[in-house]
Amino acid sequence: MIHALQKKFIVTAMTAVTVLLLVLLGAINAVNAYSAFAESGRLLDMLASFEGFSPAPLSAQPEPDGPEGPREMRGGGFLGREPDANDRMAALTFSVRFDAEGALERVDTERIATVDGEAAEALARRALERGRDRGFLEGTLYRVVEPAEGAKTVVFLDVSNSVHDLLRVAALSGLGGLFAWLAMLALVRLLSRRAIRPIAENIERQRCFVTDAGHELKTPLAIIQANLDAMELRSGENKYSRNIRTQAARLSTLMQNLLMLSRLDENTPTPDFTALSLSELAQETLESFRPAAQLKDLSVSADIPEGVSVTGSRPLLQQLLSTLLDNAVKYCPEGGEIRLRLRRESRAVLSLANSIGEDRPPLDRIFDRFYRFDSSRNQRGGFGIGLSAAQAIVRLHKGELRAAYEGDMIVFTLVL
Repeated sequence: MIHALQKKFIVTAMTAVTVLLLVLLGAINAVNAYSAFAESGRLLDMLASFEGFSPAPLSAQPEPDGPEGPREMRGGGFLGREPDANDRMAALTFSVRFDAEGALERVDTERIATVDGEAAEALARRALERGRDRGFLEGTLYRVVEPAEGAKTVVFLDVSNSVHDLLRVAALSGLGGLFAWLAMLALVRLLSRRAIRPIAENIERQRCFVTDAGHELKTPLAIIQANLDAMELRSGENKYSRNIRTQAARLSTLMQNLLMLSRLDENTPTPDFTALSLSELAQETLESFRPAAQLKDLSVSADIPEGVSVTGSRPLLQQLLSTLLDNAVKYCPEGGEIRLRLRRESRAVLSLANSIGEDRPPLDRIFDRFYRFDSSRNQRGGFGIGLSAAQAIVRLHKGELRAAYEGDMIVFTLVL
């Protein structure tokens, strides 16, 4: 259990670290990409205002320097600075103009070396086919403007370098995040044992107490039963001796369940698992509970096909089935019904359903150790440990045990 607790601590801590890193790195890269494309979009708008063919006269360009310092050092913000004339002159841009009839009128590729006139026209026509005035196409941002009635100019800005920069930043941040994650994993593993040490020590003390108490109870229980047998041989059986025997049997069952749970909590070596017939085991266990069911006038039906086999520990699986059937007989109201079904799917599936009264325990707590639906703890004479022991056996066999309400019945489904 200590190893399981340590593993759960590591998984929980690393899940939180993973989410934090993903959110942080994702936000940084998203803001970086948004700011880069926003700045490129503003530069494209500036280029489109000149229709992309020639720079504006120098008299029309903004003054590069001023009393507040160089222009490129001004206007910076969270989403990047405003482009200036220097940015416009350095931009890798080309543009294509069509007349009102859609015929090619002019192509300007002087500001870019990787695109010729034919490729520029093809890109421009693809951009116009989209029907949008701006967008992204093959590593370029484009904008469609109408310099004259019916005529259209498509201005392109090559942002492939910006895209490569963004991908480089994303790769570097991802690599840095991976190293940070691995460092955190090593640190969490190193500190996990120290973090869970108080809980582990408490669990270990409880386990030792249960084990020691269980072994100490064996001797007085054996003496009580031996003296009871001797007393009944001399004086005969009476209601007092029957009560003593019943309570001694209850204590013996409780002790066995506690010791079994303690062994399972210790992560002791797995018992020898062998191939066995679950069909035969279920049939044998059911037959042993028929007399108790008849005393309560319960209707018992079974559908147990032959040949359903599993790999497991026969004593533990027998205890598991006995616990489920004992629970069904104990809590089924008189005149109720018990149904046992076994089938083979990808795994063996056994379902046990029994009638239940109006009081229904919450399913999310039904397998809790020592949980009793009746807070007075006088309910049917149980200890609230049987289903917890059954769940522990199922987990040891890498199976699944779940409960559900179906109409006026509660159904336990066992998958092995």
